[in-house]
Amino acid sequence: MIEINLLPGSRKSKRSRATSIDFRAMFGDLGNRIRDPWLITAVVGLVLGLGGTGFMYWRTTAKEAALVEEQQKAVQDSTRFASVIRERLVAEAQRDSVFRQVAIIRAIDASRFVWPHVMDEVMRALPPYTWVKSMQQTSAVPAISPEAEAGVGSSSVGKSKAAQQAEMDEAAAASLVSIRLVGQTVDIQALTRFVRQLEDSPWLDNVNLARTEDVLAQPSNKEVKEFTIEMRISRPDSSLIRRVPLTLGVR
Repeated sequence: MIEINLLPGSRKSKRSRATSIDFRAMFGDLGNRIRDPWLITAVVGLVLGLGGTGFMYWRTTAKEAALVEEQQKAVQDSTRFASVIRERLVAEAQRDSVFRQVAIIRAIDASRFVWPHVMDEVMRALPPYTWVKSMQQTSAVPAISPEAEAGVGSSSVGKSKAAQQAEMDEAAAASLVSIRLVGQTVDIQALTRFVRQLEDSPWLDNVNLARTEDVLAQPSNKEVKEFTIEMRISRPDSSLIRRVPLTLGVR
């Protein structure tokens, strides 16, 4: 059966109607999907993640800018105070050098007048009818430098505390000088008084009457008592040392 379309364009209109987009159905389906809780959670998580990332980036950038500014300020301060620090180090080095020199001078001065003090103490304690024949040092002569004795030598740099303490103990032991005194007296009581007065002296220590014997004094050929006293020099407290100015008269 043959059909003839007497109205051209009627089928085209039907086709166009059939291919039209149904927006109402599409948005209705989107509304149904938005009601899905998993989709809402995913969207909210994405938004929070982007917001957190942006906030962290902003915070890190601000902190970096603050650190860069502090670094620049520190570099400027270091440059500005470099000369001051250098001058302070030079002043401290000069102060330490002066302290070392003063310590060495004190160590030398402390042992400079030891023997005059000892002889003065012996002559002051010497009773009547008693005289001294000889007085000599029996201990070894110390070979320690004034720097080591003062404890400020450059050789102590880099050594442990135990080594430095050992050097100080060695210097203290070397500074102890032993003396042997030989004398004669005609009175045994004068000898006892002499020994007691030597023991009372702040410059002498470990006074010991080592030997006594009867001998003939020359040229009178009289019998006297010869004695030997061993003692050690000790450094008294500074409060016991009396210093007087030395003056010279000019004629």
